[in-house]
Amino acid sequence: MSDTLAREGSKSEQAYAWVRSRIISRAFVPGYRLVLGAIAGELDMSVVPVREAIRRLEAEGLVTFERNVGAHVALVDESEYAHTMQTLGLVEGAATSMSAPLIDADALDRAEAINERMRLLLGHFDAHMFTRLNQEFHSVLYEPCPNPHILDLVHRGWSRLAGIRDTSFAFVPGRAHDSVDEHQQILELIRSGAAPLEIELAAREHRWRTMDAFLAAHHAHHGDAHHDDARHSEEGR
Repeated sequence: MSDTLAREGSKSEQAYAWVRSRIISRAFVPGYRLVLGAIAGELDMSVVPVREAIRRLEAEGLVTFERNVGAHVALVDESEYAHTMQTLGLVEGAATSMSAPLIDADALDRAEAINERMRLLLGHFDAHMFTRLNQEFHSVLYEPCPNPHILDLVHRGWSRLAGIRDTSFAFVPGRAHDSVDEHQQILELIRSGAAPLEIELAAREHRWRTMDAFLAAHHAHHGDAHHDDARHSEEGR
């Protein structure tokens, strides 16, 4: 009995990884219907481990399941995404600015090395790995923030973002090139001892440009000609 459970668990993990990779790579786009029997046939297994994998993906927010309708790849909640990115841009910009005087040369070198690894990925793009390195890069720049309340808001923002969509870069891979260049610009500002406000605005704009690119692509994908600008109005773009 235990061997059977172990095999089912292993198959469930296999199904989970297979479906998740296709959602992240956008082989399965938002709204795509996930037919459990077809997936089970593709993976040469029963429907039971596939159903368990779908439940896990539903818990992560990547899949929605409706009775009598079935499972679909979750649609992105644009408002939640925009609000999260707006807020994260503000607090992460502030945290990066406050961290700047506390970041030593070794930490800057570490951040630059991470950014170079991201640059190497551009030729053979892996959105999931790029996103993981992206978070590592930014954490080097915001973790030294001496204000624990601001830092807590940054952590909450990143966690909330992961729940909405694992990676924006899978949807707008072209944004990755600009992102790496902007990382380098932020590093140069910190290395040169630029004014805190200049660093804060650079980090904030970096986050918001990713938001803009994602929302524009999402609207284009759904044929929405009316793009409500989720950007800030006070900066007067």
